[in-house]
Amino acid sequence: MGYKDGWAAINMQMPDRVPRTEYSVQCHWELLKKVTGIPVSESSPDDIKVLAQQAFMKIWHFSFMWCTYGGSQFMKGRVTKMGHAVYAAGGVDYDTHIDCPFKDVEEVLSFDPVAEYGVIDRKALVPELEKHYRELCDYFAEAVNMTGVYTSMVSGLIEIFGWEMLLLAAGSDPKRFGEVAQRYEKWITPMFEALAESNVPVVMCHDDIVWTSGAFCHPDWYRRYIFPAYKRMWRPILDAGKRFCYTSDGDYTQFFDDIVECGAHVLVMEPSCDMAGFAQKYGKTHGFVGNADTRILLSGTKEEICAEVKRCMDIGKKCPGFFMAVGNHIPSNTPIENCLIYNDAYEEMAIR
Repeated sequence: MGYKDGWAAINMQMPDRVPRTEYSVQCHWELLKKVTGIPVSESSPDDIKVLAQQAFMKIWHFSFMWCTYGGSQFMKGRVTKMGHAVYAAGGVDYDTHIDCPFKDVEEVLSFDPVAEYGVIDRKALVPELEKHYRELCDYFAEAVNMTGVYTSMVSGLIEIFGWEMLLLAAGSDPKRFGEVAQRYEKWITPMFEALAESNVPVVMCHDDIVWTSGAFCHPDWYRRYIFPAYKRMWRPILDAGKRFCYTSDGDYTQFFDDIVECGAHVLVMEPSCDMAGFAQKYGKTHGFVGNADTRILLSGTKEEICAEVKRCMDIGKKCPGFFMAVGNHIPSNTPIENCLIYNDAYEEMAIR
């Protein structure tokens, strides 16, 4: 049921059930234990964790498995270490290591990723991507799987420079920083070419181009340096007949038209995006995923949680390519009871 519904939706063929995905909840071990009855925790062996995750995703009717292959693993040179706050269960992701190897704006503006990291081997990457996709399908075959690029353009520049140096460089000389972006496009393009050549049917492009408040550079900068790069990089994948998905954190509402024009078939949205506006304009031609607010699950009442699910369903249920999801993850500190209320509300409203 999950794969069938997800494949129908991603191809704009309305399934009887609104398909669904979630992020991070697979590592909410107390919730998994409650839902599946499998005794699992952060300290459990990997095979027990996988067993619990697979059982949970089947019970919760996952139809879409968000994933990329990355990109930063090919950055064999200078990158910024930005640390990490506590997010995962048990605080296993906490990292206090912060270091930026770029000491001034000029170092940023003169940076050349190809010279720094070398050329990504496109031919060698094709079987790597296919292997990654097969492993995901083996992990959970009952949903639509994918692979793709995480550090597509802006996210790649964030990975390299960190926020402080990126913003200083972009604000000091937008033109020269745009030229850095163009050099980064040249470096990352082999990943997109390899995806086009692979047998992977669904591709995800992740790029955090905005903040929750919207664009952090002038919109003209994106339209001069980022979206033309998207068009060039995505074209071979689209020409190969694959389904193409796009994700950005934050509010990229003002760029919906640009992303659609670049060729994306499915847009993944956080709660700050105007999903209703997208559905009104593109709901019959393009898919979209989201965008319930995790803050309501974290601290809302039963009535507020159900109302948030209803808001999303009222927007998406009439659109063939809609996937229900909490748009900014379900972290492990979300109360179990609230997660169950959320799931019950989804189940009650999911059938068209």
